[in-house]
Parts: sequence; C-alpha cells; structure tokens
Amino acid sequence: MNPFNDEYFMRKALDEAQTAFEKDEVPVGAVIVYNNKIIARGHNLCEKLIDFTAHAEMQVFTSASYYLQSKYLNECKLYVTLEPCVMCAGASFWTRIGEIVYGTSDPKRGFKKTNPSIVHPSTKVKGPVLEHECSQILKRFFNAKR
Repeated sequence: MNPFNDEYFMRKALDEAQTAFEKDEVPVGAVIVYNNKIIARGHNLCEKLIDFTAHAEMQVFTSASYYLQSKYLNECKLYVTLEPCVMCAGASFWTRIGEIVYGTSDPKRGFKKTNPSIVHPSTKVKGPVLEHECSQILKRFFNAKR
C-alpha cells in the first residue's frame, strides 16, 4: 500500500491551514506534489501581505514553478484544503497543473459553481478529500470571529 496517497498529502495541506489559523489568516493550506514529493507548501497570507491575491494556491504555484524552473506544472498535483476560487482556478489554468485535489467545497466562491470550465482541459479535479477536517478548521476560525 502506498503511504503517499491523497489523504496523506491533504493532511500536509491541513498542517499549512493550521499555520494560517495560528497567524489569524483564513485557514487555507496547500501543497504541490511532484513524483510523490512535496515541492511547495503554503497558506493564505492575505492579511500579512495586505494582498487579496496572496491565497495559498498562488503561494504554491510560484514556489513550485521556481523549484522546477518551469511555469508549467502539468506533472504536479495541487492539494488545497478549500476548493479554489475563480482567481486561483484561473491561475491553475496557466500553470497547466496536472491535478487539483481539494478538501472541502466552497459553495459561495468556489470555481465549480461560478465557472467549472475555468481550469485547463487536461487538469483533473478531485474532491472532497478529508472534507470534515478541512471544513472544521474553517468553521472554528469564522466562529471565533463572530
């Protein structure tokens, strides 16, 4: 049995979400995997950077591209705890990411509701994975804000 499965890598993305939570950022975490190796880790940094584009996905796209010295990530998988928004899904189109695996759906701002065809035609999309854990950290965060 391969220990490097979707749940394993989603737990690594959840670790990043926890880091965001501790920094008082919306707790979304992401990792990019290439050949069963995490090559990029990130979490939301919108508050720290005062930048609404500093989503977890954007952080790891940049980091993975730098690591591979390529703007194309077609042999990589993105694991993200929350379904990407339209901005991040659009960015994924340009990276040609091989697969997006998300933890929990975003019925209000997720790309699947708004524009499911925004990702590259060759990109596979899978989810939810560890939905309960991924949604719980978001609920804890927003309940504390109310």
